[in-house]
Amino acid sequence: MEIQRVAVIIEDDADIRDLLNAVLQQSGFNVFTAPNGSEGVEAVRLHNPTVVTLDLGLPDIDGFEVIRQLRQFSDAYIVMLTARAEELDTLMGLEAGADDYITKPFRPRELRARISAMLRRPRGESASDTETTVSVDAPSAPGQGTAAPAAPAPAPAPAAAPGTLAHNGLTLNPGTRTTEIHGKGVELTRTEFDLLQALLEGGRLVRTKTDLVRRLRGEEYDTGSFISDADERTVEVHVGNLRRKLGDDSKAPRWLETVRGVGYRLAPQA
Repeated sequence: MEIQRVAVIIEDDADIRDLLNAVLQQSGFNVFTAPNGSEGVEAVRLHNPTVVTLDLGLPDIDGFEVIRQLRQFSDAYIVMLTARAEELDTLMGLEAGADDYITKPFRPRELRARISAMLRRPRGESASDTETTVSVDAPSAPGQGTAAPAAPAPAPAPAAAPGTLAHNGLTLNPGTRTTEIHGKGVELTRTEFDLLQALLEGGRLVRTKTDLVRRLRGEEYDTGSFISDADERTVEVHVGNLRRKLGDDSKAPRWLETVRGVGYRLAPQA
């Protein structure tokens, strides 16, 4: 039997809390609710949910602070619900570690669609199911022949785990969902991990912001779904968070290179 997914609702408005409860239960979640930030943090700690919906306007703790506290111990998908239309509030929430946002009043169908998109994101095969380590330098263009093997390095580095993506000392293992730089772990949110995996898989091929939005929605091809400027700005914020956590410099990148007006790709192999 499949284990039922868990969701935690952190919302002070009883009517909205009841609506969210109904929507998430209909989507197959076992739901726990909290009327304020303090109880919400403890509920997430206790129940280890897959998804958290969070009202930014809480009576006790600022919603941005709740996100920061949750990110100290939880990798749950965090969806902000806010009545504030200002872009700055949205960007602050995303920078604090949220994955997505919906403005109030919201449509239940939209909330279900956004949560379903997050849960469809590719998680990668387990390490035991993959046979080779993938080098992510410059992938061959379609129809191009296999390049001649490079001369062996005089002192090769220890072999990475099967299925690992590696570039300039950065390694990402989709099976264990871990990221390291020269053997030192880097803590990423689920969205940051998924975005970094997409860029590593793309290598030196440019991934447009639109393409990355679709990847984060779990869409393997263009389904014609609407992608707004806010969706693309969300990707920009997540890339900024990635750079900060990796210690990367946007002006002299080691890993994530901006292609102005288009999107992102990996920096050249060092």
